[in-house]
Amino acid sequence: MSDFNNNAFRLDGKVAIVTGAGGRGNSIGRAYAVALANAGASVVVADLNGEGAQKVADEITGAGGKAVAVQVDITDTASVEAMAAKAKQAFGGVDILVNNAALMVEITDKPLIQTDRARFDKGIAVNVWGAINCSQVIAPFMAERGGGAIVNQVSAGAFPAQTFYGVTKIALLGATTALATELGPQGIRVNAIGPGMTKTDAGLALTPDDSPLVQYVEARTPIQGRDTPDALCGALLLLVSEAGRWMTGQVLNVDGGWVMRN
Repeated sequence: MSDFNNNAFRLDGKVAIVTGAGGRGNSIGRAYAVALANAGASVVVADLNGEGAQKVADEITGAGGKAVAVQVDITDTASVEAMAAKAKQAFGGVDILVNNAALMVEITDKPLIQTDRARFDKGIAVNVWGAINCSQVIAPFMAERGGGAIVNQVSAGAFPAQTFYGVTKIALLGATTALATELGPQGIRVNAIGPGMTKTDAGLALTPDDSPLVQYVEARTPIQGRDTPDALCGALLLLVSEAGRWMTGQVLNVDGGWVMRN
């Protein structure tokens, strides 16, 4: 008889930081923060939009969970250090980091061949350096507690990369495997989630229901072309909990089978 039980997915006593968790209404970051709280974690809801972060934190505490909001610029090390300090002050440390904050709509309105240096630098700074910056700052806090889990948000749009956004996400996948290699000896696991076309406020603005791309994806995926943010949360809980303790350097594509087509 197996010793495994569903309590392995519980996060009681754990402290999680989710970046990009409050800025865009119905977002993946919000869904992640709520799911982590529902699993028992104390959650630091972090976003460049401080008011949005506070709204999600209030939603969690209003439902009986534990959360605080932090305004953060993930590209600025001092700002990330302040976020980490707030997490330790509020909850005693950090066990889980979800590097979810990213630019998408802002860097998909021009093809890569027309991307100038300023746009390139901004996209890389947020989508790649931001995750590395947060990981650099937070990893020592995890090591203090015997280890932890980092989850980076990549994208089905990286397999293969056909936009500048996709280029940033395939670079983040490279950072995921490098960090997994480097941080493993400290007991820190580093994995990634590759969402497919998700029905967030930002995603629906970029690809509304009548978009030819939506119709194309719907026709090419085995089960369904799109789903809501909560469809990603099972993968997240696996990667950050004891249930996924033997996983590192992996990307879980949660996309209805879209990436499988390649």
